[in-house]
Amino acid sequence: MPSPAQVPPPRTPAEWAAYYQLRYAVLRQPWQQPPGSERCPADDEPTTVHALLLAEEGPNEAPVALAVGMLQRTDAHRGQIRFMAVAPHAAGTGLGRRVLEHLEAQARAAGLAEILLHARESAVGFYTRLGYAVVGPSHTLFGVIPHFLMRKQL
Repeated sequence: MPSPAQVPPPRTPAEWAAYYQLRYAVLRQPWQQPPGSERCPADDEPTTVHALLLAEEGPNEAPVALAVGMLQRTDAHRGQIRFMAVAPHAAGTGLGRRVLEHLEAQARAAGLAEILLHARESAVGFYTRLGYAVVGPSHTLFGVIPHFLMRKQL
């Protein structure tokens, strides 16, 4: 397992598949969204940072993602956290926090001064505990999932 400060990006095709599968399973599939909706053009931008925590696996097993997240640079001083997801059976174990703290460290290293994110209503408490402040209501995803714009100064 990587140290708490290190959360590697997906490296192999199997790791990328596990990364996107968790994003889909947690963030899209429960609302009957089509496969592929868990991806976005920013995934391929050179300044985008991806983070992936994997389950321990046997030598012949496919990787299984436990937690993922992405940091997208939005301008010279800001970044946006997107696509944070933790496997339901791993929720509450600190993996989401590890991914978020890693992405924040990467943002600081890149010289960013602020992170924005759009949190689902059910995740606002998680982000608040980690120093994010609610700016206000954001959008409603799929017509049913209220989001709130949140911000953290680095």
